[in-house]
Amino acid sequence: MKRICSIVLVVALSVFAFGAATASATEILCASTTSTENSGLFGYILPLFQKKTGIVVKVVARGTGAAIEMGKRGDADVAFVHAKEQELKAVAEGYFVDRHDVMYNDFVIIGPKNDPGKIKGMKSAVEAFKKISEAGIFVSRGDKSGTNTKELAIWKKVGVDPKGQKWYLEVGQGMEKTQRIANEKRAYTLTDRGTWLATKDKDRLDMEIVLEGDPILFNQYGVMAVNPAKYKHVKYKEAMEFINWLISKEGQDAIAAYKDKHGNALFIPDAK
Repeated sequence: MKRICSIVLVVALSVFAFGAATASATEILCASTTSTENSGLFGYILPLFQKKTGIVVKVVARGTGAAIEMGKRGDADVAFVHAKEQELKAVAEGYFVDRHDVMYNDFVIIGPKNDPGKIKGMKSAVEAFKKISEAGIFVSRGDKSGTNTKELAIWKKVGVDPKGQKWYLEVGQGMEKTQRIANEKRAYTLTDRGTWLATKDKDRLDMEIVLEGDPILFNQYGVMAVNPAKYKHVKYKEAMEFINWLISKEGQDAIAAYKDKHGNALFIPDAK
């Protein structure tokens, strides 16, 4: 009986010690985009960072606009987003510090395979958007994300205000769900290549890339720490460990190594 009690006590103490160790692990909150989450990138690189540092990165995936606002309220420790002008503005306003370029990919226009707007073969995203407004349906994320910001910039160059138009549908969803809706509606949408490559087969999308390669579709990702001088509670030291790892050779190599099942790179590291 004493032996059984001893075994139970040892097991109980081991469970307690494991729980205490888990609870004591340092966590930081990263406000990021749906594309880094939907593409599977975080699922690949964050365990590598945790193994090296012991720091757990919890991700809240939203549109870039919402992610930046989280940081501006002090509700995150670090932001990993893709709208460089917005990022630099938030740094200039004093909400963030230590911003760095991390990686890039590009945006692509995807649409139904019968291509009702006759976009395929075109080189200009601006001209493609114009054609879509004349003979197609466009599904917009409509969520102030980096993708939505890029899309609206292209519409501005077209000289068309799409809001309220019968061919324009704002869905307020992340990238993967927006792609699914566009598939259901037999419509066009703007997506980042990483999300497209990572989800097109899984979601069984009957769509294809109809335009790519226009320099206007370049998609830069950056990371920045919430300013500790503005919010004393943020975990700046740990946030900087994460940032410095992302821009180090080890972090950049990890990003480069992440590919889809066909061997396509989803992101290209470009930290300086």
